[in-house]
Amino acid sequence: MKQHFQNLMDEEEAAIDMTPMLDVVFIMLIFFIVTASFVKEAGIDVNRPEAATAVKKDRANILIAISDKGEIWINKRRVDVRAVQANVERLKAENPQGSVVIQADRKSTTETLIKVMDASRAAGAYDISIAAQEQ
Repeated sequence: MKQHFQNLMDEEEAAIDMTPMLDVVFIMLIFFIVTASFVKEAGIDVNRPEAATAVKKDRANILIAISDKGEIWINKRRVDVRAVQANVERLKAENPQGSVVIQADRKSTTETLIKVMDASRAAGAYDISIAAQEQ
């Protein structure tokens, strides 16, 4: 009987419970996914104008691109100028601290740029920048 009891004890000591370690790993994975910041793109490549006073802006979360043909792109989708305000409102609700950066092509019209800026301000985004390349 004593020998049988000793065999049972040896089998129990050899087993290692992996559940707590897996719990910690999954919690860390969720933490890193939630806190990660993803790079957002407007959807098209824009030939930006050069500026001597261009400054790098880090926390730009709402990117709006204006092509040389006057097309407006937000989150890789072409958007009509009348829908810019609704899109900016939605993105601003997702990230209230986010600023708007307009990437206007050097051949785009000023009229389109002003319409996008007005729609962004009407949506409640007052931190608006225009993207340029450093000289």
